[in-house]
Amino acid sequence: MADQAPATTAHGRNFAPKGQPQITGINRIGLWSLYIKECRRFLKVQTQTVWAPAVTTLLFLVIFTVAMGRGDRMVLGVRFGTFVAPGLIMMGMMQNAFANSSFSLLSGKMQGTIIDLLMPPLSEAELMLGIVAAAITRAVCVGLAVGLAMALYPGVSVAIAHPWAVVWFGLMGATMLSLAGLLTSIWAEKFDHNAAITNFIVAPLSLLSGTFYVISNLAPLFQTISRANPFFYMISGFRYGFLGQSDIGNDNSHVLIAALGVGLLNLVLGFVTYRVLKSGWKIKS
Repeated sequence: MADQAPATTAHGRNFAPKGQPQITGINRIGLWSLYIKECRRFLKVQTQTVWAPAVTTLLFLVIFTVAMGRGDRMVLGVRFGTFVAPGLIMMGMMQNAFANSSFSLLSGKMQGTIIDLLMPPLSEAELMLGIVAAAITRAVCVGLAVGLAMALYPGVSVAIAHPWAVVWFGLMGATMLSLAGLLTSIWAEKFDHNAAITNFIVAPLSLLSGTFYVISNLAPLFQTISRANPFFYMISGFRYGFLGQSDIGNDNSHVLIAALGVGLLNLVLGFVTYRVLKSGWKIKS
């Protein structure tokens, strides 16, 4: 069958044959528009999405330093407040990355506006990238807000020893929870499903990840369980960036292995999320 010739209008404009894609490669304008839309969604209510989490996380610091930090208690060679601050920053970032991405598709399904995300000429990879990037942006904003608050808190130091670890583990933690949130948004059929994942998986894994303690103080069985928790490596690696030491292992090579491991984990999680989006499961029925 001969190739179709380009259609010509009365004004002399040529159009590609029917069925031939007009956007090849990456739809940069569409991807940027989706990213800006998702960012504006949480920035429009930034008191609730950025500053409120910062205040809540700061309250954790106040409570635990008062309850456990008396007598200048030292952990990993630093005061307890300085030890716990990086973990709280990372915990706030991950929880808010999950909250942002888990709301995107779910709100569309609940309100009947999901067609606004599926109709534009965006591939599944571009849709995933736009939503995840916006969630990471919110996580970074929350991290900066929490870090600023803790820098002003008496007796707490947020000096950075290894910037690469702060950036890498911070981004990897936010990416992991952004992808997990997007998967939850695809699976969930109502807000109760989303809340169940938050309350029974994300929050417990965050709190039991060594945020407030070193796992060497635990019994061997619970140390093994802690090392099976990916949140532990995100928070301990992030803490290593501030303190120059962590409870991942005895030397810096263990931190590098953990950095590689969380990167591979995100690649696998990203591939799974892409395949689920590609299948249209629960969003194109």
